[in-house]
Amino acid sequence: MTEPLPISIHVDDDLKQQFIKLTSASNKLEAQFNFQTMTANWYSDEDNILFVQLRLETPQSFVAQQQAQQKAQQQAQQCEVTIFSDDVFSFYNKGSEAPLLICHIAITDAELTLLKQQEQLLIALIQVKLEKVLNLIAKQLNLPTI
Repeated sequence: MTEPLPISIHVDDDLKQQFIKLTSASNKLEAQFNFQTMTANWYSDEDNILFVQLRLETPQSFVAQQQAQQKAQQQAQQCEVTIFSDDVFSFYNKGSEAPLLICHIAITDAELTLLKQQEQLLIALIQVKLEKVLNLIAKQLNLPTI
């Protein structure tokens, strides 16, 4: 049995269908970000490792996730929701056995249009966007930036 990595990247099925290379790119970025956060000492307390799920969404799935999260937040108070921008929000469940932060990141309509015209920008755009989000999370949780 393998241990889950602290940082995982999940890609919406619609995005996977639109961009064939997105799955392999996200796998490479997942490995890179886990290495960078490890060297930045995010996991110094081995008994209390933070798990981060980065979820790439279409604009439609992002809105659906926002609505679902609002309903869930009304029912359970142990989740801390942070809205980083109009296309990024996270919720942090401190009450679980292992701390879990799930961050939903929309690939905006403008970004989708650009990527359809110039698909070679896909990896760079996703990398920059996810790295920025990880650094926002680091700032929020008083962790070193990567």
